[in-house]
Amino acid sequence: MASLDVRHLGDYIREQRGASDISLRQLAKLAGVSNPYLSQIERGLRKPSAEILQQIAKALRISAEALYVQAGILEQREGSGVVVDALLGDEGLNERQKQVLLEIYDSFRKENAASKASAGEGAAVSLVTTAPDLPTELSTTSMSAARRAKKAAPRPTGPASTSTSDAG
Repeated sequence: MASLDVRHLGDYIREQRGASDISLRQLAKLAGVSNPYLSQIERGLRKPSAEILQQIAKALRISAEALYVQAGILEQREGSGVVVDALLGDEGLNERQKQVLLEIYDSFRKENAASKASAGEGAAVSLVTTAPDLPTELSTTSMSAARRAKKAAPRPTGPASTSTSDAG
């Protein structure tokens, strides 16, 4: 586990607060902490709990995981930072969905890296996975969505009308 650098964490929170154009007082109110306590966190004088970090992250509309990494509670995930940040910052997904997507993304990256290592740089990479590798709810949902899309697609109504009329 990474070591906690409370000064670095405080600077990060201050930067995020500035980027969100939120005052210290506003953030304290949104996060449900006192103004002096938040000020002490930003100055590196206090070490917040994971629960307080989660409240601050929610108020700043950033992922709690990002703050946990800054606080040294979690290690930085491998992978493309842009993709991971986008998934973690998506408010339309709950935490379980984010975790599932990150695990799938990570498995694809590992699979591709292994394929490149064994087949060389120019080889085509297969991204096919078997259903048992996916969480049950994900494969069921995907299959249901595919069936609905197939049903919704326009279908031919029979042989095209080829009657010719001699209007004359």
